[in-house]
Amino acid sequence: MSDHWRHLSPGQRVAWHRVRRGMPQEVLAGLVGRTENWLSKIENDRAPLDRLSVIMALADALAISVIDIIGPQPAVPVRPAQSSSMDVSAVRSALTDYRHLSALLRAIEAEPEPPRLDVLRRDVAAVLTGYQRSRYRHVLTHLPALLTRIHIAARERDPAQQSDIDRLTALANQSAAMILTKLGETDPAWIAAQRGLTAAERTADPLITGSLFRSVIHALHSQGRLDEAAAMAEDASQYLDRRRDRCSPGLLSIHGTLLLPGAVAAARAGDRTAALGFLTRAERMADQLGADANHLWTAFGPTNVRMHRVTVAMALGDVLTAIDLAVAIDTARMPAERAVRHGLEVVNAHHARNKIDKAVTELLNAERRAPEQIHAHVMSRQLVGRLRATTIGRRSPALADLAQRHPHRHRRAERAPLPRHRPDPRADHPAACPAPRPRSHRPP
Repeated sequence: MSDHWRHLSPGQRVAWHRVRRGMPQEVLAGLVGRTENWLSKIENDRAPLDRLSVIMALADALAISVIDIIGPQPAVPVRPAQSSSMDVSAVRSALTDYRHLSALLRAIEAEPEPPRLDVLRRDVAAVLTGYQRSRYRHVLTHLPALLTRIHIAARERDPAQQSDIDRLTALANQSAAMILTKLGETDPAWIAAQRGLTAAERTADPLITGSLFRSVIHALHSQGRLDEAAAMAEDASQYLDRRRDRCSPGLLSIHGTLLLPGAVAAARAGDRTAALGFLTRAERMADQLGADANHLWTAFGPTNVRMHRVTVAMALGDVLTAIDLAVAIDTARMPAERAVRHGLEVVNAHHARNKIDKAVTELLNAERRAPEQIHAHVMSRQLVGRLRATTIGRRSPALADLAQRHPHRHRRAERAPLPRHRPDPRADHPAACPAPRPRSHRPP
């Protein structure tokens, strides 16, 4: 791809290839089962081109590769101080340190005293809480040493502490996987999620195991493996359904919250039936829980399900539905990370409706609530680029300033999906749990 191409947005690349082939908009739109008006919006960056199934259809119709549409774009110049403030290299190094691979290799230098479990518990909780509060810099600063100290503790453990160490190993790697997926660092996120799940399974604790199932689902999703992510959500759901204590508030939260990324993955794979099915089951569990809660840092409850209905609607192309749903959602009591991620979906919806002023206002409001998340989140960076490509966005000094505050990382191409996943309608799902009285919960 020439340098000229690298400066085009995905929609503009579609237009370039179409014109180069002498193909009218009406013809290309018909080949992918869409309207000419829809294609015009895509080519002019007035509608998002974010469903892999649609991108693949356009690539096939134009006889090009998916990478020709969504391949890397050049970096936007940013202030050097800001670009280094969200450095993930130390986290990546901690995850990929070869000395973690085998006890036969040279050991990581131990501290004078073995790490204390109570201190490790406190530090793991601080990182997970920091993530929920959108303190990305705090998380990235403390994670590398925490991962190393937990590895040392595992190597020097008292056998009686095995389960506690495994639990902390799982949760520390979960925190790494969560923030790395948000930053677009998909490969180290996969390593962290996989390592965390291995430790979680050793605990034989369904809460920890289910929580790490969710991390793996997110990691699969971030790599573009949408059908695998949806399939894993279904398999994990069936595993948790078989638990005798499946109606406890903790398991309802863990179970419900892993169905939500399953719904989004299914929607982005174009499987409306599966996506809505996941949401229906998650909503039932939220109703059984009785209130918004935060068991094991899930932020699960009715509000989180409603937020994901907006995300799923956008993934399915139901923009007006997404906007209507978003109006009724109060995010004031939600953790900052969840509320701001929902705000990005609202920005996306306004952009799709060509309401650029509203989109910019919503984005700046989100920045005021969680500046570090807005500056670093991969979706935020993509939205800033799309908004700046519009006529109104190019004239917005506030948006230009926001773009300068964004550290840039190259986007990665998504993998081609597997055949579309649909849950087995014959699968047995136990009867609903009795709904407890509404009450609020705090993480342990």
